[in-house]
Amino acid sequence: MTSKLTEAAKGVYIIAATPFTDEGALDLQSVDTLTDFYLRCGVHGFTLLGMMGEAHKLTADESMAVVNRVIGRAQGRQVIVGVSHAGLENVRRLAHEAMIAGAAGVMVAPAPGLKGDDGVYNYYAQVCTALGPDIPLVYQDYPQTTGVYLSPQVFERMVDDFKQLVMLKHEDAPGLAKLTRIREGEKKPGRRRVSILVGNGAIYYPQEMRRGADGPMTGFAWPEMLVQVYDLFAAGKAEEAEDLFDIYLPLVKHEVQPAIGLALRKEVLFKRGAIKSPRQRAPGSSLTATDRTELEALMARLERRLAASGHGRKVAAE
Repeated sequence: MTSKLTEAAKGVYIIAATPFTDEGALDLQSVDTLTDFYLRCGVHGFTLLGMMGEAHKLTADESMAVVNRVIGRAQGRQVIVGVSHAGLENVRRLAHEAMIAGAAGVMVAPAPGLKGDDGVYNYYAQVCTALGPDIPLVYQDYPQTTGVYLSPQVFERMVDDFKQLVMLKHEDAPGLAKLTRIREGEKKPGRRRVSILVGNGAIYYPQEMRRGADGPMTGFAWPEMLVQVYDLFAAGKAEEAEDLFDIYLPLVKHEVQPAIGLALRKEVLFKRGAIKSPRQRAPGSSLTATDRTELEALMARLERRLAASGHGRKVAAE
């Protein structure tokens, strides 16, 4: 069993895709190969059943099958499990099952439609009561999807009052000023410093690291870049980290396209040998022949630029 998630968490927590067969069935064998791929890329932890993981398309039994499979293969890496649901009883049940299976903590997004600071605070008060004090909690801040804005002030209030809240998954955009405000607020006497991992497809990754992020939590299909950039920042080599990031930036940007971003990620994971099929469970987006040709050209360009820069070694599942 891995240790529980704490405020000290840092590194690359990969948002894992959920593989399906061409017929749309859950593909547990590809869960294994994908987990191995992520490990070879050097990730420090996993996040399962997030929005990218198509969690809303899985049955309760399938969700736990994925959780058990990854935890059993993760070589002691911490695993965070997304348990967001419209009903708090479902949140509670999945969270407890995940923790029993060996998860390090759980991630909960605010229920869509919450209004104002008090609405957000009161919802998470109910979440914490439902979970109990022993389950570490990650706040998933993604207002582009939930429609719920998290102010720095209410987040500070929750950090003060809910001791099990140990991490912010920060995806507000624009969000750099918000990240700075939260880090500045933590300097007040008696205020806890919590872990902040960042998403948005890593498109703001270097700037977020400079502003105090502890690492990324995203699903970019070249996880080795996320790890290498993190390691360079940790070694005090911020400029070198940004130079490496810039090589991948065309694909980072390409991958965050609305509607087809997940289809692109799964296509890359398929082409890199990590999963058997790029299929999403219906309803899902798909790529045209032109989309695939375009992606292949970008991937070939990346390989050329990596080779020219001296970063061309194969890292993962090829």
